[in-house]
Amino acid sequence: MTLNIDRRSLLLTGTLGLGALALPGFARAQALASGFTHSVASGEPGPDTMLLWTRYVPSTGDAVRLRAEISSTADFARIVSGGEQITGPWRDFTAKVTVQGLSPNTPYFYRFVAPDGRFSPVGRTRTLPIGPVARFGIGVFSCSNLPFGFFNAYGHAATRDDIDLWVHLGDYLYEYKRGGYAPAGGAVANRWPEPAGEMIHRADYRLRYASYRSDPDLQALHAMKPMLVQMDDHESANNSREMSAQNNQPDEADWNDRKAAALQAFKEWMPVSETPWGSYDIGTLATLYRTESRLIARSDEPDLDALFKTANPARALAEFRDGALQDPARTMLGTEQEVWLGHALAGSVRRGQKWQVVGFGTIMGQQRVPAQALDWLKPDSGAATKAYVEAGVMAGKLGLPADLDNWGGFPAARARFLKSAQAAGADLIVLCGDSHNAWAFDLGQDGKPAGVEFAGHAVTSPGYEAYAAADPKVIAAGMVAANPELKWCDTSRRGYMALTLTPEGARNDWVFMDTVTERTTRASIGHTATVRRGRNVMG
Repeated sequence: MTLNIDRRSLLLTGTLGLGALALPGFARAQALASGFTHSVASGEPGPDTMLLWTRYVPSTGDAVRLRAEISSTADFARIVSGGEQITGPWRDFTAKVTVQGLSPNTPYFYRFVAPDGRFSPVGRTRTLPIGPVARFGIGVFSCSNLPFGFFNAYGHAATRDDIDLWVHLGDYLYEYKRGGYAPAGGAVANRWPEPAGEMIHRADYRLRYASYRSDPDLQALHAMKPMLVQMDDHESANNSREMSAQNNQPDEADWNDRKAAALQAFKEWMPVSETPWGSYDIGTLATLYRTESRLIARSDEPDLDALFKTANPARALAEFRDGALQDPARTMLGTEQEVWLGHALAGSVRRGQKWQVVGFGTIMGQQRVPAQALDWLKPDSGAATKAYVEAGVMAGKLGLPADLDNWGGFPAARARFLKSAQAAGADLIVLCGDSHNAWAFDLGQDGKPAGVEFAGHAVTSPGYEAYAAADPKVIAAGMVAANPELKWCDTSRRGYMALTLTPEGARNDWVFMDTVTERTTRASIGHTATVRRGRNVMG
């Protein structure tokens, strides 16, 4: 199915008109300019509340008081609520106001007003419903790396009227220096964000957010619907956890200082509250869960490199598989959040909610590297790439997961979560990002269905196609054959997911953009998975 968005829709959202801007220079200009520099956003909706966001820099650079207005009409003739916040350089001139007293399931227009009477761009948002809900649509995004391509997925989704809420599962931006991950010139010309170096200090994180939030497609997305957003690792540093990160070196920064800088910038620039996790009822149709799985309590990742350097790597890996990997103390969420989530799932079921939809940063479904993976590599693959895949194949033969940074590295914690969902009688849908590729899993525990997982492909970040020459269909067949929980995958295309919930069933579409290397709104639904209520398996 082809999904085309017409030129008129693009003009209405402002997406097309900004497309010619060269982003790096434009981003720096916006970061340094005065006035409303980065449009508006809304998030963390309730049936009678909404969090509103903007950024305003006064010409004097001093503190400023902003007023938020939310109206039931586009001309703001009926302002129903509002609020004020003082902002200034201590919070990078960003402002957030949570407005109260709204009506459930109601569309609103909102804006901010500066002391001199200037208005921000107008945003649209909608409160959550109460009571019975016949249908609810959710757009799901992850892994948006600006130098790897255009945010066509954002631009396409922003024009859809069948989606009610955005969910961003993390890697909203990336921390790397120029040439540190994407090619030094960028995979696409004029798409390298500021600063040129890696983001390490608070000023770096702020400027990187300013660059990303200058993108016209991202601005259009935020201005059209409310968003639930959570961090994964690249908002701080690759493979981040409570006490360390793979991409934080001792000569760069103290990890606690860097983590604090990343968290501060995230809270300044995103439409998020101070609460690290939360739940949101969609009437009696579903409960959505926003989680934190990186910086608060995640255990350190085991170092397998040392095991591969032993005299008998296979034996060392087997001992690790049966020993340290199974340690019940290893946690991704931490005890407090695990307990909260288990109770929240049970409470949702008791209230009669039809679906329990949980967002995690990383994949939960079991993934092992099949033996034929070495045959998928490009002929000119370097020694490091071949060694990496060889290690994955050896681990896979021993039943070890392909990635210890996702839930495969936390088997006891995964089991605890799935058992809590089973005990609650949940109709569980897990949404995940992180891997850059698209996956559909039936999740099981103790031989019984526990839920389904729809794992999203990246907005732009490359997947297996970056180092694999094999036909993606061959790769998909090999991965599915090697992993019983995996029912489908695509490892070569970028885009977003569109999840539709009804009282009887759920449908997830993997929407693939035609390309990310040029600006386009051409897209297609590459795959659809469905689940009927009460089954906890697809089909």
